[in-house]
Amino acid sequence: MSRTNPYELTPDRILEPPATVRGAFRYIGPGLVLSASIVGSGELIATTILGATAGFVTLWVILVSCLVKVTVQLEFGKHAIHTGEPTMVALNTLPGPRVKHAGWPIWTWLGLMAPKMLQQGGIVGGIVLTLLIAFPGVPAVVWAYGTAVAASLLVFHGLYKPIERVTLVMIALFSVFTLASLFFLQATPFAVQPEDVWSGLTFRLPREAVIVAIGAFGITGIGGDEIMAYNYWLIEKGYAGSTGPKDGSEAWQRRARGWIRVMYVDAWFSMVVYTVVTCAFYLLGASVLHGSANVPEGNNLVSSLATMYTESLGPWARNVFLLGSFLVLFSTLFSALAAWSRQFSDAFSELGLLDFLSESSRRRSIALVAWILPLLYATLFLYFQAPGTMVIIGGLATYAMLFIVVFAALYFRYRRLDPSLYPSRLYDVMLWLSCIAIGLVGCYGLFQVMV
Repeated sequence: MSRTNPYELTPDRILEPPATVRGAFRYIGPGLVLSASIVGSGELIATTILGATAGFVTLWVILVSCLVKVTVQLEFGKHAIHTGEPTMVALNTLPGPRVKHAGWPIWTWLGLMAPKMLQQGGIVGGIVLTLLIAFPGVPAVVWAYGTAVAASLLVFHGLYKPIERVTLVMIALFSVFTLASLFFLQATPFAVQPEDVWSGLTFRLPREAVIVAIGAFGITGIGGDEIMAYNYWLIEKGYAGSTGPKDGSEAWQRRARGWIRVMYVDAWFSMVVYTVVTCAFYLLGASVLHGSANVPEGNNLVSSLATMYTESLGPWARNVFLLGSFLVLFSTLFSALAAWSRQFSDAFSELGLLDFLSESSRRRSIALVAWILPLLYATLFLYFQAPGTMVIIGGLATYAMLFIVVFAALYFRYRRLDPSLYPSRLYDVMLWLSCIAIGLVGCYGLFQVMV
């Protein structure tokens, strides 16, 4: 697939989609990049804090979070493939109030990104705390801004392929380590029993865990901002370019359906991966941390998380955890920064400040944003120094963002999807159930707080 301005759909980039599932696996990757952007904040921090706070009873929150958002993600993906529109261009087509060039979804997104900055500051904080344990003689400020500069350098050129390769390696290594820890935990006093798992499927939500649960729901599985980021990765992977300019021909319809099928494989496979890994993190937190009344917070965040691994694998696992913690947190920072630099650039374009579809303009903006944001993240951590709380606050903003995403997904499905690409009735039922479930989780949490 060509890498020459992936946002420009030209006939010379057309490529027939693979005809088999096996062939489709050659082109997956965008969904796994999204997985890398949530594994540090969603799985390692938010999921384990929820498990440590509530025990096993909120396992259902994690499962619902991972399972119900994928059809909404698919609607965004389908829209990107058949129109070639980046996310903010697509959101700017939604009906409703407008201020200057931009509609309400873009202004709302910009407002929600302020608390989301705290989430990324919490990720930088997790990295800093990890490095302080490994190298205690170096001041936190050095690690904070050093981490920021390292992330900026990697994202500076804004190319998709290196982002995909680096994040996939990082997430794979730590996921295997986490699954091994859960396996060996069964030989310890913290072993997970069948009745523990069953208690987590009874849809109970303790009042003291509501805020953490909603925050975790926002950023486990695929969060609102990750769904918005999916369009960029699909386009830069080449799905839209391979489909070609929309001309309504039978050949275009065939290619569009084919690349949408590939996208389905990418999204569903990624969902299986992050669901398994997220549940592993949750069970470790619920068994080890809740069982020992050790809720990760403040500057003890990383040292508390390390006990999940040392209790199952032994003291030697501490150093392996520190390495894994650094890799997974940095992969989250790195992949999220790559997505945010695109999202902000796209939003600025819709505000009339630049031309996102221009290769040169887009790259300059991505590079500039990629330098500014990490420095802001580092500064926020150094000021608040509460990475766990910062991540949960970002999760609450992400949950709010899901309502924009749900409205947009339904609008794309019923107002902008080409009739030749209409899905089955079963798919539509799943989409509506997903949208309703996202709303019900928040309503249930609010009810638990009020009663």
